[in-house]
Amino acid sequence: MRRNLILLIVIAVAGVGAAAYYHYHKNSSSTPTTIAATTTTLPPIAPLTGLSDPAGQALTRCALTIKVENTPDALPQWGIDRADVVYEEIVNGGITRLAAIFNSQAPAKVGPVRSVRPTDTSVVWPIGGIFAYSGGAAYAVESISHAPVKLEDETTAGAAMYRDPNRQAPHNLYASAGALFEFKGTPTPPPALFAYRHNTWGVGTKVVHRFTVEFPSIYPVTWTWNTTTLSWDRTLFGKAIITGTGVRVSPKNVVVMFVNYVNGIGTMASYANLNGHGKVEVFSDGHMMTGVWSRGPAKSDVIAYHTLTGAVIAMKPGQTWVELIDNGAPVPTS
Repeated sequence: MRRNLILLIVIAVAGVGAAAYYHYHKNSSSTPTTIAATTTTLPPIAPLTGLSDPAGQALTRCALTIKVENTPDALPQWGIDRADVVYEEIVNGGITRLAAIFNSQAPAKVGPVRSVRPTDTSVVWPIGGIFAYSGGAAYAVESISHAPVKLEDETTAGAAMYRDPNRQAPHNLYASAGALFEFKGTPTPPPALFAYRHNTWGVGTKVVHRFTVEFPSIYPVTWTWNTTTLSWDRTLFGKAIITGTGVRVSPKNVVVMFVNYVNGIGTMASYANLNGHGKVEVFSDGHMMTGVWSRGPAKSDVIAYHTLTGAVIAMKPGQTWVELIDNGAPVPTS
């Protein structure tokens, strides 16, 4: 009986070994194994901010430029914190005005909306889209009529522009960016205005905590580096600029372009010449980089920004303000 038990154990062990041998050779055959390939799809990037746009909305819309008043009577301004790019320009009498460009966001209230100026034609020509404004002198309206934009003012925009009865005219006209986008300008999407980077600046830059763009009269604007938000807080008329929704205006980048105002500051016909080239100071990441801006002879050419050694100046993804200051005006830093 003992002999039979030993025999059974030997047979069982042999059977396990045979099964293991069969399983090994069955699964190590020369038949190739197919491994499913995996791909990573990056989210779309908004062309005018360089930020991720998961819903891809920016790629389905044109650029929308809205002229916004910038006087003490205009405060608080609405919607400018949600613009992708804002140009600040000198108009008649040394007053400054804003051209707020929207694409990735569409706030329901932007303004106060004011009149067109000749500088706006050069600003919008490369991006096209829709241009929203409130009238203007004949020469200014004539100028913008030649730009590749769809024009909308209070007489054509319908419910997309409205008057706030609680404010005094002419400081009470506002626009709905979402409603204006329904007018479907082209191209869609607009071309990028800047190159972008994700690293921080260091070599070839100067640390800056605060700087002032010395626009004329009461319009010098001060920008202060905010180490919490990593952006530039805007101060004008001695006040922190806070929008109607309670948001501090604080872009990631401020580009100071030194330009020639043709016909002189203070005349009704003056405008910034944005063709050719000139000095630029770019403020980003708490630093300043000095370089050159340039634009080819074609009106559709996008302005390029380069360091003094010829490298492209890239912005931090986010909102960018472009200050069109007169040649020779000071921009003190600290």
